[in-house]
Amino acid sequence: MHGRPYFHKISELPQQFAVFPLPRVLLLPGSNLPLNIFEPRYLAMVDDALKTGRAFAMIQPHEKQPGGVPTGPNGLDRPALYDVGCLGRLISFQETGDGRYHILLQGVARFRIRQELAVTTLYRQVIADFSEFEGDLSPAQSGEIDRAALLQDFKRYLEHRQLSTDWKAVENTPTEDIVNSLAMNCPFEASEKQALLEAADLKARATILTALIRMASAGPGEPPDATLQ
Repeated sequence: MHGRPYFHKISELPQQFAVFPLPRVLLLPGSNLPLNIFEPRYLAMVDDALKTGRAFAMIQPHEKQPGGVPTGPNGLDRPALYDVGCLGRLISFQETGDGRYHILLQGVARFRIRQELAVTTLYRQVIADFSEFEGDLSPAQSGEIDRAALLQDFKRYLEHRQLSTDWKAVENTPTEDIVNSLAMNCPFEASEKQALLEAADLKARATILTALIRMASAGPGEPPDATLQ
């Protein structure tokens, strides 16, 4: 499991910070997300984060916009956001020769948006409430997860998609990291990714993940769990 060395209590977390809206991109507490930053507004966001605690959040925008997409004072698209995102801390930064940043963001804790602020920055900012996700700052409990069954389902998922993986590395990976890595990297729909993010705990996330993997692995006309008993 990745460490959570920077914050130990909810009271230590920033209440106002930038958000980076990306559909189908998930950051989970304790996990690392590599990002390639190239848009001017998000280059500015990273610059500001480096000066002020290295924290910003990932959140999903709603992909469908009834009645059109509202714009902010800078004329930039401002699609509606899901209520829950994940605060991250920038733990690695590399500047490329063509004006991009390669960064690594480590998930700290989930939050619920209390208010989106009217700001003059190119990027969006929110005031957040972490109270219902205080457990994110403690090590996750993975003992109740059926690891063998999860890996069996994952193997069938890979076979269905004609993919492979390094099983020796998987065997040496903690269960929490397996669950979170699959949740972050499998190509699920935005609403499914959001369900994984908002799961009450690691066991609940593993249950949702298993259901999604089984549905994705089922052949035409085949019940999702027909051969997974």
